[in-house]
Amino acid sequence: MRHAPELYLPCPYLPLANQHFQCYYELFSMSSQPTIALGTARVGFRGRIHAIAAGRVAAGMPAPELERRLIELGFVEGADVEVLHEGLFGRDPIAVRVANTTIGLRRREAMAILVQVGA
Repeated sequence: MRHAPELYLPCPYLPLANQHFQCYYELFSMSSQPTIALGTARVGFRGRIHAIAAGRVAAGMPAPELERRLIELGFVEGADVEVLHEGLFGRDPIAVRVANTTIGLRRREAMAILVQVGA
């Protein structure tokens, strides 16, 4: 079972939704807070996980596998996240605190995690 099924809601605007949104969750959960990929965040960033969009990232493994691994590590929607440290060369990997646990991630894997800034 996926956290945000990639099924489109039946509506007359379906062609528009297919072009601009990956799933109904993105289409209907828009908020006033900006959403960025965790992989672009710098040290000290704090936010709340908005969604996992593993299908839009080339992480060297199939998207369902990456999504499953991230969820098992605790990267679930609504969890608070903080970037603690980044590697010296190329800023990779990064250390992230989520749910009182510190986890190391490659930036390309962190790009699949969409977070709301300052949430």
